[in-house]
Amino acid sequence: MRYTILLHYPEMSPETLGDEGWAEGERAFTAYAATLQAAGVLVGAEVLQPSTSTTTLRTVDGTLQVQDGPFADTKEQLGGTFVVDVPDLDAALAWARQAPSVEWGPVEVRPGAMFTVDGVWTPNA
Repeated sequence: MRYTILLHYPEMSPETLGDEGWAEGERAFTAYAATLQAAGVLVGAEVLQPSTSTTTLRTVDGTLQVQDGPFADTKEQLGGTFVVDVPDLDAALAWARQAPSVEWGPVEVRPGAMFTVDGVWTPNA
């Protein structure tokens, strides 16, 4: 079953975090991704650009609005995702528990409902 591990944490720039802190974060996430890959559970991963590069679309009274920058006014932003294919929620939680960012912010685990390969939608099971 596919689960997406969503990593939320305070956004930090290399300048804010410092060179060593930034390098340590890169090492931690590289090791986490390598561990998931070696276990054969990693489907994909994305590191997202800062929320300031976000463009948000929404419809208000039937009119599409496009807004630059994040829509949510929160201190923690979605910073990246890992999609894993594991037997059950307990296995997904075990992998999520190892995410480096669990020390800095919430790590959400959400089951997928459907996925597509070559344009064919398949129920997540």
